[in-house]
Amino acid sequence: MRKIETCLSPELIHLYEIKGKNVVIVDIFRATSTMISALANGVFSITPFYSLEECMGMQGKGYIIAGERDGKTAEGFELGNSPIEFLNGQYKGKKIAMTTTNGTHAIEKSKLNASSIIIGSFLNLNATAKYLSSKGENILILCAGWKGKFNLEDSLYAGALATVLKSNFQTECDTTIALESLYECHQNNLKKLLSRASHTKRLQNENIEADIDFCLTFNKYNTIGVFNGEVIISEKQ
Repeated sequence: MRKIETCLSPELIHLYEIKGKNVVIVDIFRATSTMISALANGVFSITPFYSLEECMGMQGKGYIIAGERDGKTAEGFELGNSPIEFLNGQYKGKKIAMTTTNGTHAIEKSKLNASSIIIGSFLNLNATAKYLSSKGENILILCAGWKGKFNLEDSLYAGALATVLKSNFQTECDTTIALESLYECHQNNLKKLLSRASHTKRLQNENIEADIDFCLTFNKYNTIGVFNGEVIISEKQ
């Protein structure tokens, strides 16, 4: 039976075998939620960048540039890291170049050896689970965390995805077992638990509670976000 593991931070990725696995990148607040929102609302592609400078260099080359550091829109960028910015269809058909504090860093850490990279969010949880179940590879969920540290929201998503995938995957990973239990204990009131989370408080300080609520919406989209080695594109489930 196929297996599922969870890595709590990109800084721990060297402890895991990536080769031949489907890696699910998760940065709930907010990069991967923003990516799925963008793709579901018609964005043509998203090119992730590790550095602000590389991403900024795409300006004037047919790209809309989106940059975020420490929860704030980076200076000189048209967009930040809000999923709500894409809901009005303004960027339909556009190519986005994106860099974020944690999410694009996680992609950078895993892109060379993974069989494929999938973008995970609560917004498309069931669609992602169905997509992964149709594949033959083992899964590694990679939580983007916060600057190398554990965070609660990504870990709860990992637990949720592992729970949904139970009938098709088994786990011998203690982290995954713990996160399944965490999610199952709090699945009916995630927002209450996450109101205590450090990154929730950072975002609240930026007055973007609407982003938090949106990122905790389950199964709004059937869009799958797949990184093909260069860009993230959508696949309908």
